[in-house]
Amino acid sequence: MSLELPVTHLYRPVDPAAGAPWLLVLLHGVGSNEADLFGLAPAVPGQFHVLSLRAPFHMGPDAFGWFTFSVRSDGHRVIDAEQEVASRRILAQVISSSAEQLSVPAERVVVGGFSQGGIMSLSLLLTRPELLAAALVMHSRLLPEIEPSVAPAEALRGRRLWVSHGTADSVMPLANAHIIRDRIRELPVELSYAEFPGGHEIRPAELSAVMTWLDGLL
Repeated sequence: MSLELPVTHLYRPVDPAAGAPWLLVLLHGVGSNEADLFGLAPAVPGQFHVLSLRAPFHMGPDAFGWFTFSVRSDGHRVIDAEQEVASRRILAQVISSSAEQLSVPAERVVVGGFSQGGIMSLSLLLTRPELLAAALVMHSRLLPEIEPSVAPAEALRGRRLWVSHGTADSVMPLANAHIIRDRIRELPVELSYAEFPGGHEIRPAELSAVMTWLDGLL
């Protein structure tokens, strides 16, 4: 089947022989596109519909982002907060619509991403937990800008979160993962946290661990 969505996307349907279907929505990093993480689809358990989305803001040939940002001399990142809010709003609509079209309830929806896509996945889990059961966050960071919109602790109860990071990541330093880990430990969210040798990339050992975690959700 084809999905009617307001964003460019790639879609792999669930294995019809699998059990109750789940939905995995993938969000790429800044400067990339929907084809990037869709390359992971063959490794995703067949019980998942896989939907890879293109971010709304054009940044160059075949390059898109969820929001733009600048880096100050001290390394501090300043984001375009209006773009981030707009992207989060679009994602909420797309996730809700795709889940409805595929007849997948929110308790079987996972949103995951790499780098800026992971930022958006984490932000969605914390601000719109009613839309999903779990988030998958790789090599990302927690936006302090979303703190005023974080849902009450009770609304987050039972949600699950995967966080992984490279120990030598120079784009998103490992300290960002520690900030996520420490913040999530304050909330009733089931956290799975892992660090892997390497930089700002998904290596085979990390991919294998991620897929094991996804399989464990079923």
